[in-house]
Amino acid sequence: MLLSPVGHCIINCMKVHIDLDTKTFVRFWLVVIGFALAALAIYSMRPALIVIGISLFLALALNAPVSRLAKIVPGRSRILATALAYLAVLAFLGVFIFLVIPPIVQQTAKFAQTVPNLVETATDQYAGISEFADRYDVEAQVDDVVQSVRDGATQFASGVGTSLITGIGSALTTIATGFLVLVMTFLMLIEGPRWMKRLWGLYGDKQRMEYHKSVVQRMYRVVTNYVTGQLSVAAVAAVFSGIFVLIMAFLFDVPYNLAIPTAAIVFVLSLIPLFGATIAGILVSLLLILNDLTPAILYALFFIVYQQVENNYILPKIQAKQLSLSPLTVLIAVTIGIYLFGIAGGIISIPIAGCVNIAAEEYLKFAKKRREQNAATTTTED
Repeated sequence: MLLSPVGHCIINCMKVHIDLDTKTFVRFWLVVIGFALAALAIYSMRPALIVIGISLFLALALNAPVSRLAKIVPGRSRILATALAYLAVLAFLGVFIFLVIPPIVQQTAKFAQTVPNLVETATDQYAGISEFADRYDVEAQVDDVVQSVRDGATQFASGVGTSLITGIGSALTTIATGFLVLVMTFLMLIEGPRWMKRLWGLYGDKQRMEYHKSVVQRMYRVVTNYVTGQLSVAAVAAVFSGIFVLIMAFLFDVPYNLAIPTAAIVFVLSLIPLFGATIAGILVSLLLILNDLTPAILYALFFIVYQQVENNYILPKIQAKQLSLSPLTVLIAVTIGIYLFGIAGGIISIPIAGCVNIAAEEYLKFAKKRREQNAATTTTED
């Protein structure tokens, strides 16, 4: 069979043989195994990495106010400035616990007490069930279903107390973790400038050092601008939500002390990008349903309208200085952060993505510049 020149070319190309020596082969698989072990180690150390990551994030967020305080306190002591900032944070946490936790516990206990009564009232009101059972001779089956619902509601109500007792252990663990985060953040704020000074002192090339400094400063601004902007957006949403619930307390059967827990829930969850505010709106609506259905519906409508205003006017104005990322990049970053590190990962995922974006941009610029230099050198030699 005769083949065309193109056919001979294809056959010759397919006969190309690639020789790999044993050393290269072993080195390749060692690199693959090394990356796999590193990924496994990082996955296994998730709890510790979460604590370190949260501490670093808080240290970066508090560094600016601590630095400003250090310039005005006696002796320009950074330790004193950090201590003052911590006192403010601890005071805020104390007020938060004192004003938020009791109303939520009160509403939970109220719900647990009223569940059996709600089921009893519902079965008494629907007299048509008895008529239907008598007509079709299924009264025994209907009674079994109703009794099962009553027993389940009673068990749920009694189980709430057990769940609260069981949750004390988790609460203590959370408190211990929070204390560790606060201590680590405190030390990072104090020792951070010294670490950075030692790091820059390792450079022998001053021009290279200044370049890396500018890149780090860009990343730092991304984190601080994002933190400031996100805190501002969450605070605005929390204030409006709390005021709305307070107005509902004047018009409907809603306790006044639910306004502060509402603001706290909205503030904390609104820190999570994309869907945190939606979860906050659902939780607050469910909390209001325990008292009255009408204010719960009105709050849900209010929150939907507010989200549109926030997304189109408030968020663009406050986050104008934030590094621009595409919606797909934000969604991917938040998804990875939440699946790997939970809510904390979702909160810090966007600034991390912004820093990675800066690093990638600088690397591509450096690679392009080096290619251009190599091309110029080659042209000169020719």
